[in-house]
Amino acid sequence: MSIANFFGQDTDFIEVFGPIILFVAGLLILIYLLSGIKIVKEWERAPVLRLGRYTGLRGPGIFWIIPGIDKIPSIISTRIQTYSFRSEQSLTRDNVPVSIDAVLFFRVIDVEKTILEVEQYRSATQWVAQTTLREVTGQVELDEVLAEREKIAEHMQELVDAKTEEWGIKIISVEIRDVVVPGRLQEAISRQAEAERERRARITLSQAEKEAAKGMIEAANQYIDNPAAMELRWINLLFEAATEGGATIMLIPANIPIAGFSGGGGGSGIPPVGVYGVEPLPTKRKKKKSDEE
Repeated sequence: MSIANFFGQDTDFIEVFGPIILFVAGLLILIYLLSGIKIVKEWERAPVLRLGRYTGLRGPGIFWIIPGIDKIPSIISTRIQTYSFRSEQSLTRDNVPVSIDAVLFFRVIDVEKTILEVEQYRSATQWVAQTTLREVTGQVELDEVLAEREKIAEHMQELVDAKTEEWGIKIISVEIRDVVVPGRLQEAISRQAEAERERRARITLSQAEKEAAKGMIEAANQYIDNPAAMELRWINLLFEAATEGGATIMLIPANIPIAGFSGGGGGSGIPPVGVYGVEPLPTKRKKKKSDEE
């Protein structure tokens, strides 16, 4: 049977199934074309590889690639990204084991370098941050780690940024959240801090005593030049002692100066009773004379 006869016999088949075949073929072509449509967000970029060769970046928004020929290895975010990490039992310069919790803030500023220079840039940046933290910790002593966190964080930022600059990644900042030291060492640090506070308190107290003593000396010199002022001061002290606290019994020193009787009357007046070296009251003197008679 000839070819003409074959097609002549299958004319009915083509008329029946031809439209269906065309519909299916058109549907497949439409699916193929639609599969090349990609959409990326405003802060994302999509590198395109055509048969393995880098052709450029796409996005943000909607774009089309050739399905099966063009490939997008990954979507790169240009926003600031964070990574929390810890250095487990890092040794300081004075051989003290510490654990430091830190947070790394970084951002992709050159997407082409990030795609072409490093594989899995997030993991690479994280590993660089961890190793650098151990390196920085080994260069400082424990006191510096506890007291100068900002300085250590800035130094670490410079080191990590220098390493990731070739990858198109910018280190925004490094923040040290916590420094964990062994329990025994914490007790020693607490005792040291307590001793330091006590030392400062004693120094402050001694300085206050020196200033008070200096003031007392100046006051004593003024009282020497003016005995009446000294007597008035004693009267004021006695008044305060009698009025404060509600005491009914008041103890007066034996060497209290004679207040209010040293004035111009030649010692006239009645001195206080019970003072050492002072004659008794006139009433007692008269009584003794009457007894002798």
